[in-house]
Formats: sequence, structure tokens, C-alpha cells
Amino acid sequence: MILMVERKPLYVRLPAAAAMSLDRAAFELQVSKQDLVADLVHRHLEGPDDGLTVGRASLPTPRPEVLTAGEAAQLLQSTEAAVTELAEAGELPGRKVGGEWRFARAAVLAWLAAA
Repeated sequence: MILMVERKPLYVRLPAAAAMSLDRAAFELQVSKQDLVADLVHRHLEGPDDGLTVGRASLPTPRPEVLTAGEAAQLLQSTEAAVTELAEAGELPGRKVGGEWRFARAAVLAWLAAA
């Protein structure tokens, strides 16, 4: 738990269920609510590296520029068999590399936009 340090007032309104959970946790853990809240803030906002993190960020994962037939099918929301069939017919731009189909993401999207 947090050691006795200078304290500043914090006034918050919690949803009733959250307030009841806080009351119950403080009772069961036999700690004051202020110590419990301070510990939660310390663990969840300051974290193990003591860097302040507020909120959550979801960074997009990098998209590969070259796609397999399966990845092209996902992009087109189709089946891998349909993508392979279109590529073999010369309708969908792609190339065989080592016996397997590969597609440029930009070319697939341009093909879709022109269709």
C-alpha cells in the first residue's frame, strides 16, 4: 500500500455499483478507501516503470505491402480459391513467386476500385 505522504483531496462521483465495490473491497482488505484508491491509481496509472499512462491507445499494426493469396482474400472479403482463380485468369494483378501467388496491396485495391 501507499505510505503516508502528503494527501490532496479528490472528490469524485462513482456509479453506485462501483462505489459499493469500493466499499466492499476496503472492508474486506481492511484498508481505508483512500489508501485503496491511491494504490489502484499507483498500480494502474504509474505502472512498473513509473511512467504516467492515461487512457489507452490502439496503434494500427503495419500492413504488409505484399500479400499472400490468403491475405488478399481477407482484404477482398472473399475466399482464397476465388482470389487464386482470378489471378490465374489474369483478371486480378499478381505474380507467382516460388510457385505461390503474391499480390501488391495497392494493385489489389486499385483493381477493386476500377471493377
